[in-house]
Amino acid sequence: MNSSLRIALGLAAAGVPVLPLRAGKVPFGNCPDCARNACGGRPNMKTPGPCVCPRPCHGWAAAASTAYVINSDVWVSTWRHAAAVGYHPGGAGVTVVDLDDPAAIQWARETLAATRTVTTTRGEHWIYRGTMPSANAVRPGVDIKSLMAYARWLGPGVGVTAALPGSVRALAVKERPAARRAPQTLPVPLSGQRGQCPHRTPSYLDRGIAMAEQRITAARSAVHATVYRTFLAVLSTHGRCGCLTEAHTARLFTAAQAKGESPRHCTDAWTNALTTLGL
Repeated sequence: MNSSLRIALGLAAAGVPVLPLRAGKVPFGNCPDCARNACGGRPNMKTPGPCVCPRPCHGWAAAASTAYVINSDVWVSTWRHAAAVGYHPGGAGVTVVDLDDPAAIQWARETLAATRTVTTTRGEHWIYRGTMPSANAVRPGVDIKSLMAYARWLGPGVGVTAALPGSVRALAVKERPAARRAPQTLPVPLSGQRGQCPHRTPSYLDRGIAMAEQRITAARSAVHATVYRTFLAVLSTHGRCGCLTEAHTARLFTAAQAKGESPRHCTDAWTNALTTLGL
């Protein structure tokens, strides 16, 4: 048993979903059956686990915490070529603040609550208890890895894991409070809405999110454009009243990634929609 597989099995035993990483700290490419999203993506990417092929592909969504899966013939052959072990922070119930340089580390020490830290090649990972949507480049040298993302396992780190603070959550949604305080007429009105939330019950929002998920899932071509237009439609209706939660965002990102979109593409599409609507 090589060291990567041994580490992976140890983490899985502790309930941490793991996946093999190849050189460059990236997941292994999709298997031939799933190349170019030929398989249609995993039917349910809301929870970590193996893709249905069941080869270890589909990035973070392939992360597994079951020894039977990790020790299967296909996975073991992949572990032999693994350069590192990755894990799904959201599946483990944590959020990783990835600090890429000394300036980012200094900012964190001055701004964020102290927590468990792991030394990385270029900086540090600050680990918090709790999950949130992942986001890249929330400030210079700082990424957030939690739901629908993976991080490299570099050891348990030092210190006590603190609860995820509001200051970290705010990094991914820092533009929204101002938009709620000063609603404006939408630059591109959609669904007949002009900045007012039309729903009166939670079921209206839930039905809208479900319809958005279905629209993304039904896309057979131009998936990226469909994802962007769907995000735009949801935000145009519900983006100004504060009713959207991280759980709703995670559902939309999950549907998009099931069609082959990367976490970065999802974040970019969401940010572009916010910008278009002036949120």
